Amino acid sequence: MRGLRHGWSTFILAFVLGATCVHAVPAAETPKSDEEYYELLKLFVDTFEQIDRNYVTTTDRRKVVEAAMRGMIGELDPYSSYIDPEELNQFNTIVDQEFGGIGIQVTVEPKTRQLMVMTPLPGTPAYKAGVRAGDRIIDIDGKATAEFPEGREMDNAVKLMRGKAGEPVKVTVLHLGSNKPETVEIVRAIIKTATVIGDHYNSDGTWNFHLPNDPKIGYIRLTHFSRNSTEEMEEAVKQLKKDGMEALILDLRFNPGGLLPAAIAIADMFVDKGVIVSTKGRNTEEQVVRAKKAGTYGGFPMAILVNRFSASASEIVSACLQDDKRAIIVGERTWGKGSVQNVIELEGGKSALKLTTASYHRPSGKNIHRFPTSKESDEWGVSPDAGYEVKWSIPDMEKYREFRSDRDVLRSSGEPPKTDYVDSQFAKALEAIKAELAKPKTEDAEKAKDADKPEEKKDDEKKPEEKKTTGKPKAFPGAADLTPLFNITTFLRIRCV
Repeated sequence: MRGLRHGWSTFILAFVLGATCVHAVPAAETPKSDEEYYELLKLFVDTFEQIDRNYVTTTDRRKVVEAAMRGMIGELDPYSSYIDPEELNQFNTIVDQEFGGIGIQVTVEPKTRQLMVMTPLPGTPAYKAGVRAGDRIIDIDGKATAEFPEGREMDNAVKLMRGKAGEPVKVTVLHLGSNKPETVEIVRAIIKTATVIGDHYNSDGTWNFHLPNDPKIGYIRLTHFSRNSTEEMEEAVKQLKKDGMEALILDLRFNPGGLLPAAIAIADMFVDKGVIVSTKGRNTEEQVVRAKKAGTYGGFPMAILVNRFSASASEIVSACLQDDKRAIIVGERTWGKGSVQNVIELEGGKSALKLTTASYHRPSGKNIHRFPTSKESDEWGVSPDAGYEVKWSIPDMEKYREFRSDRDVLRSSGEPPKTDYVDSQFAKALEAIKAELAKPKTEDAEKAKDADKPEEKKDDEKKPEEKKTTGKPKAFPGAADLTPLFNITTFLRIRCV
């Protein structure tokens, strides 16, 4: 029996070593001797075998290994992590911006713990079935929502309402103002979620990117940087320019980051020269990404709104436009994340490893990363321009959450609700924009405004190609930031299903 155990351990150890060799760094960079690697891997395998054979109760081998992996990665930094198969589905949903579902945004009322529809997404199966904002969800496929475990109401709702497109789900809703619940069968479809959104919905379900009281000033919110964000941004800016936009406010508050190629492409839309960002990794040469003139939108002032939860890719864009003096930064100092993660497929794509492989730097060369030992007085993050800092307390953010939750509801009138709420950070950005508009226009600015749009950028100039390889890092740099802890939908306590 001892011989069999030894043979099994050797087999596992050989398998691990073989897998490691595929992704090993060049020999010149290897900091450990092969002998030490072997001894450490043998220690891991022996420990696993002892747990598996001798622990007081039977263990789940996969859970034990996954726990060990999380422990190893936890020693690295807060942004590297192991993504198990279940988490990978959610991760891919955020990256791909689509899933099988019915198309509603739901929230949980803190006092009653009831699931409530914030708004249906325009044109989705739920919208066509008559589900509307304010409806309470009583039952999903025979499972009463009141019986969902406390604190897990949203997760349970997501699991039950999302699913394969074409398959039905029965949802019992209590319409706002009604006393009698109604059960409707809704056939799931592919739901595509936008990352570029405006001030409020139009009556036809499209986003309005103009300010109600200042139609010549554009307003764009970017929730995170995903696969389609660049195209969405391009479309929104094109429409605004066509409508005669004279200035733009870009809202990156609560934006946790996302795909590095999207951040580069969006920054490149607004600057025509100079460095956008530079990245440097342990085993790669420094890469400097420069802006290209073709396809640049200029001739109008910009303000960018950021806060303490604006991170990574949103910091790349705001830092680039600040250093280029293309935009005024308004709000609070950003999160301070200057590292890039690559997603490495495991188990043939069933799970994945998010691993920090490089750091990025803003054009000025100033540090952007907030290290564990960093102090408030140190240089990190992206700070607002002088005179444009507006700090918010937690109650301030809660008031904004309530305001934005109400304003993001789809209304047949296409008009935003009347409110006495004043978004002090937005008001400061508007002040900055109006001050810029009041300045005498220079000859160069007039030429930039009146000139026809330059030749289109080639696809490879607009958006770096994503390399799709197996067993090697996929081109999802910055994707670790897509953990929806700080993105705006989570802040608003909303999930889309």
